[in-house]
Amino acid sequence: MSSGDNIAKRNLIAAIADEDSITGLLLAGIGQVSNEKGKEKNFMTYVPGKTTEEDIEEAFETFTSKRNDIAILLINQHIADLIRYKVDTFTNAFPAILEIPSKEHPYDPEKDSVLKKIRKLFGE
Repeated sequence: MSSGDNIAKRNLIAAIADEDSITGLLLAGIGQVSNEKGKEKNFMTYVPGKTTEEDIEEAFETFTSKRNDIAILLINQHIADLIRYKVDTFTNAFPAILEIPSKEHPYDPEKDSVLKKIRKLFGE
């Protein structure tokens, strides 16, 4: 299989986010539910007090390493902070990881792993 074939299969957006963000993303149409083992759904809802750091890590690993149909992973920045070492050390081109704000937690560009990598490339 050529790398072009692999890229062509990446046609989904996945999300790890709080309830409000997931609701909005699902209403926008990103939700995918399947009976295929390992690809049951392309989103994980973070619930404070119920969702563990291990749950977040498992979803991150699934969306970034175990699935070949995810092109973009959206993650609330405050959730990415809980697994920052995983987010910052992820170097593959796909899926692209984009940190997004939530209603309760504003976006902080100083924490964003993509912006850190860009600054490093430009020697800042």
